[in-house]
Amino acid sequence: MPPPADIVKVAIEWPGAFPKLMEIDQVSNADSTNFYITEKAQMAQQLHERIQSSSMDMKLDALKDLANSSRDITFAQEFINLDVTVFVPLAAFPYISRFGDLLSFTLTAFVELMDHGIVSWDTFSVAFIKKIASYVCKSAMDTAVLQRSLAILESMVLNSQDLYQKVAQEITIGQLIPHLQGTDQDIQTYTIAVINALFLKAPEEKRQVLHIRKPIFSFFFFHLFVVEMAHILAQKQLRSIILSNVIRSNKPINDEMAHQLYVLQVLTFNLLEDRMMTKMDPQDQAQRDIIFELRRIAFDVECESNNSGSIEKRKSMYTRDYKKLGFINHVNPAVDFTQIPPGMLALDNMLYFARHHQDAYIRIVLENSSREDKHECPFGRSSIELTKMLCEILKVGELPSENCHDFHPMFFTHDRSFEEFFCICIQLLNKTWKEMRATSEDFNKVMQVVKEQITRALTIKPNSLDQFKSRLQNLSYTEILKLRQSERMNQEDFQSRPILELREKIQPEIMELIKQQRLNRLCEGTCFRKISSRRRQDKFWYCRLSPNHKVLHYGDLEESPQGEVPHDSLQDKLPVADIKAVVTGKDCPHMKEKGALKQNKEVLELAFSVLYESDEYLNFIAPDKHEYCVWTDGLNALLGKEMTSEFTRSDMDTLLNMEMKLRLLDLENIQIPEVPPPIPKEPSNYDFVYDCN
Repeated sequence: MPPPADIVKVAIEWPGAFPKLMEIDQVSNADSTNFYITEKAQMAQQLHERIQSSSMDMKLDALKDLANSSRDITFAQEFINLDVTVFVPLAAFPYISRFGDLLSFTLTAFVELMDHGIVSWDTFSVAFIKKIASYVCKSAMDTAVLQRSLAILESMVLNSQDLYQKVAQEITIGQLIPHLQGTDQDIQTYTIAVINALFLKAPEEKRQVLHIRKPIFSFFFFHLFVVEMAHILAQKQLRSIILSNVIRSNKPINDEMAHQLYVLQVLTFNLLEDRMMTKMDPQDQAQRDIIFELRRIAFDVECESNNSGSIEKRKSMYTRDYKKLGFINHVNPAVDFTQIPPGMLALDNMLYFARHHQDAYIRIVLENSSREDKHECPFGRSSIELTKMLCEILKVGELPSENCHDFHPMFFTHDRSFEEFFCICIQLLNKTWKEMRATSEDFNKVMQVVKEQITRALTIKPNSLDQFKSRLQNLSYTEILKLRQSERMNQEDFQSRPILELREKIQPEIMELIKQQRLNRLCEGTCFRKISSRRRQDKFWYCRLSPNHKVLHYGDLEESPQGEVPHDSLQDKLPVADIKAVVTGKDCPHMKEKGALKQNKEVLELAFSVLYESDEYLNFIAPDKHEYCVWTDGLNALLGKEMTSEFTRSDMDTLLNMEMKLRLLDLENIQIPEVPPPIPKEPSNYDFVYDCN
């Protein structure tokens, strides 16, 4: 009897194994997921056997297949369940180290398998860590092997505090620096990522030990060096190498490198948090001596002996000088530094300015202390508020954002970049104060203008502190007023009643336009990155809406696509009719499962999930805030719900304003009445009407 028409026979053949003929019932009610899992289990079993083959060619092919297949979490689970040792190829490290491809594929498979979070990193021994570290320390090593080894070390540090200590003992900054001096930007990126990981996981007590106003970048060398002399020699070397070989290299900086530089910048500035949150003790003589030093440098006076003059006379003299220095508390200026933030960090900046830019410091203090027209700029109060402002601008004390690339090259050009940044800005503040002819009542207004000057100058990403200073010279108070006036002119005042009624009338048209744009973007699709603790960029999946708006097509990708991915290459489908709800942030299932992601505010803000059937869900982490808003808006539009994202509000305002300007173009310089004109009375006769036919 012939077989049923619904039965299809499929031949499956693996290299080095006998082919198999399998029968598939196309209309069977069997769960397709179970078949998928069974298929993956067979693949895992065959790869497991081929890896243990005595043939090097077969072993190489098997490891290559394992590296490619390990990205699938179902396959990874099946492969890991085969043996207690989990990663059989790793046992062959000493043997295969002579064969670059074998080692490369082995490490790649290991990275992929571990990236699923199925196996704890704490299960690996010190010998394994030493072996991976040895690949990083070797001068001549295959690029792929070196890259995977750096990635493994980074993951070890980020996922285990115990492994952090072991890795820090095996890797020194001297062994990492040569990788930064090369020309391969991927290797440089992974190297800085390892440094950032060590920096991020360092115990708090060690941060405080080393945070004694040492040059920037000096903190993590405590963990990377055993010899103190090597520690001292490498402090400036790392910054200069990153500046010359990475930031100022001929190659453009890609997004991942920009992110790692941003993370390093944030973690470095976070070293200031301890001083920023430390109050000054008014009774601490050592701290009071710093204030005495500020007075001595400004007024060129030596500390008087206790016998010189009466106590009242010396107090009066101190009070007079502290007033000239611009402190709020003239009697005991130490009280001014009890406010946190900025705490002792403000005093550190003032002392640095007084010692390293002495002429500018003396000029500012004496220039303002000699004024008698109430236009003096209080140096002490200004320095304290400016330090607080700079900490807010640079977000000192906040953890790095997951998807931010906002690093500033100028902060890598100096060992004391924050202090130099302060010195430039305090001189700007004094200049702006004079341009505004401000008094003490205008203090907050001046600080607002200075903040605007600084933030506008930072937007162009100056390559050096000198370029930043030059940009500030062009942003005078007069220029700021012009920019503000220009921006105000671009924002029409639409508050009159007729205008508001017109806006309300055309708003539904604009909302429909936004809805169509969101759905069109969903039809184009987006490549989403699979987030892990190491921010690896080589695992992607793609999702797009069908042209008829009825099906979501999605599937994994080998690499980031250059354009749209066709529907037929995406193997999975989700009917829009099956979607029950769209949840965001901490309500997403994948945010509840992974504690590390849950703690990351940036990832939480980009996470959303599509819930369908009973317990099924499709999890997303958007590449940026814009894509997050586009997809959540589009999905809500498909479900007939309101689009509430901030980008929808922004688009609505922009399009409404443009439409209003176009419609009111012919009414320029015409006063629009608040109430409509009265309707005239009907004419007594209609004799003026003519038949035109």
